[in-house]
Amino acid sequence: MEEHGRDPELSRVAEPLLKCMREAGRYIRKHHGRLRFEDVRAKQVHDYVTHVDRDVERFLVDALSGILSGSAFLTEEETPAEQSEGIYTWVIDPLDGTTNFIHGLYPVAVSVALRYEDDYVMGAVYEVGADELFWAVDGKGAYLNDQPIRVSTLESFDDALIATGFPYRDFHRMEAYLEVFRTLMRRTAGLRRLGSAAVDLAYVACGRFEGFYEYGLNPWDVAAGGFIVRQAGGVVTDFCGGTGWRSGEEIIAASPRAYPPLREIIARSMCV
Repeated sequence: MEEHGRDPELSRVAEPLLKCMREAGRYIRKHHGRLRFEDVRAKQVHDYVTHVDRDVERFLVDALSGILSGSAFLTEEETPAEQSEGIYTWVIDPLDGTTNFIHGLYPVAVSVALRYEDDYVMGAVYEVGADELFWAVDGKGAYLNDQPIRVSTLESFDDALIATGFPYRDFHRMEAYLEVFRTLMRRTAGLRRLGSAAVDLAYVACGRFEGFYEYGLNPWDVAAGGFIVRQAGGVVTDFCGGTGWRSGEEIIAASPRAYPPLREIIARSMCV
C-alpha cells in the first residue's frame, strides 16, 4: 500500500481482512453462551464490555497493522496501537451486540471499516451466528460471502420492513422517537429490533430490511454497515438528510424507494 495517495487496488487488502473477520468470529462463537455475568463490566449505564470484546479488538488491531502498515485505528475499547496517525484509519467494533452476546443471543457481529482521509473505502460486517460475511470495496459493489447484493426494490412503503434500535442510554429524545415509532407501526409492514446496528445495516444492504434508523450510536457502530449499504445502492444520511451519520449520533439507511417516506416521517419529529 502506498504511503501517500489512495491505492486503487484496495481489493488486495480485502482478502486478508475477511480472513481476519472469520477468525475473530470463530473466537466469539467459541465463547457464545458460555459467559458468566461476573465476567461482564459496565462501561456506563446499559453499556457493557467483556473480555471477548477486548480480546477480539486486540487481535484485529495486531492483524490489521500487518495488513496495512502505517494505518491508524479508531476502536470501541480504545486498544492502543503503535501507529496513532495515518491517511488510512481502521474503524473497529469488535463485538456489536454485546448485550445479545451476554445473554446467549444472536445476532452478534464483528464490524470493521477502512477510512481514507474522510471517506470510507472498505467495510465488512461478519454476523457470527449465521456465518454471514457482508463486505464491500469502494466502486466494486457489495457482497454477502461471495454473492453480490443490492438493496430492496420493493415499491410500496406500506409493505416495508423497518429496523431500529431502542434508546438504551440517551433518553432526551424519547418522546420524538416514540412518535416516529407510532407512525411507522401504522405506515409499514412492521418494525424489528435485533440488537446490532451493524447487522441491521447489513440487512438493509442485502434487501432484508427496506430501512433502518437509530440515534445515540458511535462511529464504529455504523461505519462498515453504512458503507456497505451505499455500495449496495442504498441511501445513508442523518435524520435531516445530511452527512452527519458518520458520527453515529443519528442515522437513516434505506433503499432509494423507502428513503423519502422514511426520512419525512423521522424528520417531522426528530428535526424540529
